[in-house]
Amino acid sequence: MFDKKATAPQQQAAPRGASSIPDIIAPSSVEIDFNSIKVGEKYYKTLFVVGYPRYVSPDWLEPLIEFDHSMSISMFIYPASSPDVLSDLRRKIAEMEATLTSQIEEGLEEDPKIKASLEDALSVQEELAKGMERFFQFSLYATLTSDSLTELNEAAKRLTTTLSSILILPRTATLQMEEGFKSTIPLGEDKLYIARNMDTTSLASTFPFSSAMLTQDKGVMYGINQQNGSLIIFDRFSLENANEVVFGKSGAGKSYLIKLEAMRQFMFGSEVIIIDPEGEYGDLTKALGGEEVMFTTSSAIKINPFDLSGLYEEGENELGLKILSLHGLFKIVMGNLDASQEAILDRALVETYRLKGITTDPATQKAQPPIAEDLYNLLLKTGDEISTELALRLEKFIKGSMSGIFNQQSNFDIKNPFTVFNVKALEDELRPIAMHIILISFGLRSGNRLKKECLSLMKLGT
Repeated sequence: MFDKKATAPQQQAAPRGASSIPDIIAPSSVEIDFNSIKVGEKYYKTLFVVGYPRYVSPDWLEPLIEFDHSMSISMFIYPASSPDVLSDLRRKIAEMEATLTSQIEEGLEEDPKIKASLEDALSVQEELAKGMERFFQFSLYATLTSDSLTELNEAAKRLTTTLSSILILPRTATLQMEEGFKSTIPLGEDKLYIARNMDTTSLASTFPFSSAMLTQDKGVMYGINQQNGSLIIFDRFSLENANEVVFGKSGAGKSYLIKLEAMRQFMFGSEVIIIDPEGEYGDLTKALGGEEVMFTTSSAIKINPFDLSGLYEEGENELGLKILSLHGLFKIVMGNLDASQEAILDRALVETYRLKGITTDPATQKAQPPIAEDLYNLLLKTGDEISTELALRLEKFIKGSMSGIFNQQSNFDIKNPFTVFNVKALEDELRPIAMHIILISFGLRSGNRLKKECLSLMKLGT
């Protein structure tokens, strides 16, 4: 055993009192033994795989991934030339056929291992010749990490037993611990180069990050399964319901997760619409070439909550759905409504659209929609006590101090696939109203747009 102090590579001397990056990240010492290596205060042992089972099932490497000990796993894949592989296969097949023929001539029993290997070789040769398979060199290494040498040796024994149970034959990288350690740190260098031939199908089965419950064939990565360390990959838009809600305590990383998902979904071609109550998506929007819409009462951009999409789907009553969403908006604007007030408001909304020539007939729904002032005037004109009270509740948003937020025809539509509505500058009372208007105008309206993968995000609270 010897002590090898970690030193920085030869380079220009750093200024007096300053440290180079290698000096900062280098461990205090590296001790290499014939069957372990000590880096700083941690012990490491590398095992490599020399034998694999003949037949495997999906997730056959799950016991390795779920092994209850800290370790690093490295896989190296090297494409092989098909003509060279076919030439080697023909030679190997000829050798095995000659061996079996010799055994038969001598009256001996055929070796079952050689016979099985010959069958596999003939099958692979046929698939390679047809171009159905390709050949690769595959290396698999695992480096265990422990605080003590005793614990490390015990973990190595358990890992060897676990791998043997699934017919994987591991070996300790004796006298090659330094090379084994370097092969399993994130440098992408195979210092051991102990490889095994594998065809495409066999190689595909070695993909270790799989879980029947938390992984799909396509989608974006959401995190790591803490139970087995596998990746959580989902395509939300392939599910029956694509909605998502994120809960967590302050500082847990909710905003980071949503921003990361927005970027990943955008990279896969999804249309992203974000309602930003805190003004925290500006830098991200610029970096992705998106559009940030500053939504204020004085802004030139206006959105009319009475807008209809004009798109018809069989069996869908868009006007009815719009009126239901307007009920939700006016509950925020007017406050709590009893049954009588809701009934009169519903009647007034239907009549407001009818006066503009818009009915449940889809052919009429391309006409110019009403605005909030049309509803206000109709309620005043009705003259009864309840209608007048509703009109008075609405008045400050039509003619009073809060006018201008939703009492004009829309002059904006989403054209950028990454659009952020910044509502931070609005007063606290107006912010939930603006968020609801954006939702019913772009979010709820995109029920059919979700088929095109429209990701609508809204952050509530902190």
